[in-house]
Amino acid sequence: MDALSALHTRSSVARVSGTAPADSAIDNLFRAALRAPDHGQLRPWRFLRIEGQSLQKLAELFAAAALQDDPALSVEEQQSAASKALRAPLIIASISRAAPHPKIPVPEQDLSAAAATHAILLAAHAQGIGAIWRTGPMASHPLITAALGIGENEKIIGFLYVGQPEGAPRPLRELNVSDFVKSW
Repeated sequence: MDALSALHTRSSVARVSGTAPADSAIDNLFRAALRAPDHGQLRPWRFLRIEGQSLQKLAELFAAAALQDDPALSVEEQQSAASKALRAPLIIASISRAAPHPKIPVPEQDLSAAAATHAILLAAHAQGIGAIWRTGPMASHPLITAALGIGENEKIIGFLYVGQPEGAPRPLRELNVSDFVKSW
């Protein structure tokens, strides 16, 4: 798939399953991330691959975090929280590791990490891999961030759920460029 086709046709794939992509395909995802816009070449990002048994550990953490937030959660509600970590054969935690810099503000570094995350989604789409970017309360929950080793200057930009697309792709809604672009 050429670059413009990938850019023009990418959409989130909410349901993925199967096995994790091959290591060579995953390497392509991360190689794409490394080309994100990056003022000062700080590389203010890092990524965690969560797959196999680590998904079950993450599921247990999601349930524990939800229970910590609401000790009255039913067993079914705890299972629902846990199941969110089991919706894909691979989860990539995208992490901004922005740090104070005299010329490059932290928000710009966070945006660079977000651009790297988007590059992963584009590379997945270009390879026929389904992926969706999710955040939600678990991305900033202290129990989760501590367990994943997120440092004081770091934050989870999102969890990318990656796998084989389930079902037909959803139709893309045509958007008019002129609705979003005006001359000044």
